Amino acid sequence: MKNLYTIIALLSSAILFAQSPWTQEKGKFYTQLSFTTIANYDEVFGDPEYTTDREITDNTLQFYGEYGLTSKTTLLLNVPLKFINTGDAVSQNPFTSEETISSFGNIGFGVKHQFYKKKWIVSGQLQVEANTGMFDRPSGIRTGRDAWTFTPTINIGRSFDTFYVQAFTGIDLTTNNYSNNFKFGGEVGTKVHSKIWLVGFLDIVNSFNDGDINLPISNLGTALYVNNQEYAAFGLKAIGEINKSFGGVLTFGGAFSGNNVAKQAALTVGVYHKF
Repeated sequence: MKNLYTIIALLSSAILFAQSPWTQEKGKFYTQLSFTTIANYDEVFGDPEYTTDREITDNTLQFYGEYGLTSKTTLLLNVPLKFINTGDAVSQNPFTSEETISSFGNIGFGVKHQFYKKKWIVSGQLQVEANTGMFDRPSGIRTGRDAWTFTPTINIGRSFDTFYVQAFTGIDLTTNNYSNNFKFGGEVGTKVHSKIWLVGFLDIVNSFNDGDINLPISNLGTALYVNNQEYAAFGLKAIGEINKSFGGVLTFGGAFSGNNVAKQAALTVGVYHKF
């Protein structure tokens, strides 16, 4: 059962800053390097839906890590490096420039503490995203929110013989007049082979529409990290264990609906190492 908890923790870590109730063992590390692409899109969810000024490719190389400070407390770190390109014009009179930008996104760090552990496990988590992104006015490319974000959540889960369930809820509290958000999500994972797991997940973000940040028109033309972003996302993850320490992750994510976010699926490939 202890080994199953470890597997669940690493599966849940396949989504950045995963809201899993399971913590790392004391003195143990979990690290993951992944690459996510949202390629060549120009459609954005909205009411009504709209198009960007140019075709956009949004790629992210990101490092995620966990460290077991104690058996009940885990430290978290997430470092995203963004590679964003604005390409061919979509509108007849484009007002943004064609450009490629490489820069950090919102670097995140946090702590998770396990409060209850019987059949069900309950943890609390606080993650912080720093205002470390950048903005290029001519192209409208923004690599992260122009704000600090503080996200407290409550996480709950339970493991069974060959599968597990978990869910979380919380809020994003942002600075600089960005709107705050309500968050809810969950996932179910099952072992389909001795070394392969399949996981289905749901992730919902709903804006409180209580912020009134005034962003440049070029940024609105790309819809990159603008205000009041919302989505009801779903996806499937496959995790392959090479051995007890190494493995690979493949994730496909889409959305049922959204607001001010790309109407395009995201594909993630990654590798992990535990030590």
